Amino acid sequence: MAKKRPQTKAGRPQLTDGEIPVVGAREPCPCGSGRRYKACHGRAAAHAATELVQRPFEGLPGECDWVALRELVPAATVELTLKDGLPEGVPSVTLATVLPMAWPALRRDDGSVLLGLQNDTPSGDISRDLADTLRRALETAPGTPVQARRAPADGVRLQDLLDPEGAFAPVVHSGFEFWVPDPENAAPDVTASLERANEAAIPTVKLTGVDAAYWCETPDKNHLRWVMPHPEERLLDALARLHAAGRSGLGEGTRLVGSFRAHGLTVPVWDLPSEITADDVEKPAAEFAERLAAALASDAPLTPEERRARGGLTNRQVTLS
Repeated sequence: MAKKRPQTKAGRPQLTDGEIPVVGAREPCPCGSGRRYKACHGRAAAHAATELVQRPFEGLPGECDWVALRELVPAATVELTLKDGLPEGVPSVTLATVLPMAWPALRRDDGSVLLGLQNDTPSGDISRDLADTLRRALETAPGTPVQARRAPADGVRLQDLLDPEGAFAPVVHSGFEFWVPDPENAAPDVTASLERANEAAIPTVKLTGVDAAYWCETPDKNHLRWVMPHPEERLLDALARLHAAGRSGLGEGTRLVGSFRAHGLTVPVWDLPSEITADDVEKPAAEFAERLAAALASDAPLTPEERRARGGLTNRQVTLS
């Protein structure tokens, strides 16, 4: 049986909490207490890191598309606009769904920055983790990937770095060739990662007539997944009203089957026949948006049929994050 470690009186820290740098959990705490970081000032940092931010992209331009690119879209890029402009030597900053070898970010040889969105993050605030990665990518040497780390608990967030008036216009790609300027001459490990990623990518198209709606193709059927900004309870009521009235579909053979919950937003999902393309669903989606707006405006109590429809939608709701 392992011996219980004797309790010792640690010396009083010589630094204030605000001056304690973040180090590895098993390293000595920089405050000078003699204890490991995780047993000293790391406790507060770990607690802060595990506090879940329900809507990490709230306040950013294109919040719904941020959620879609984080959870639903295989291959896409977005040009980002920084509040203070681009630093010298950085011609552009581009958000990408994923990067080769799951790098958090990459500073290319020409100085441009690619920031990966779908990586695992060590804290409960994706915005803070991404902001920390972005700041380090802007300062790293060209031609260098940025490694993962735990962001400081009091670090800045994307909302502090990105221009709130900047456009957020995702470009959906059929594959991941955007990773490298010259795919044919890429390093072998990057080429292998590129091939694996392309094979796994589900064909996806962003609709142009409505916001944050993405058509995707799967072997058995196609789907439309639509990230919506409305409060969840009100949106579910509105969807239930339409569903009970037989007006929740997007045309013949289509069906509203449920929804995801992701990063504080609700994502209704429709099954579509395999022959229905993204172009085919553009007009029905725009018409549905009009019906939904009218249903959202209603304050009437739900009828028994609408309550049953709502229960069915709620039972088929899946939380992604």
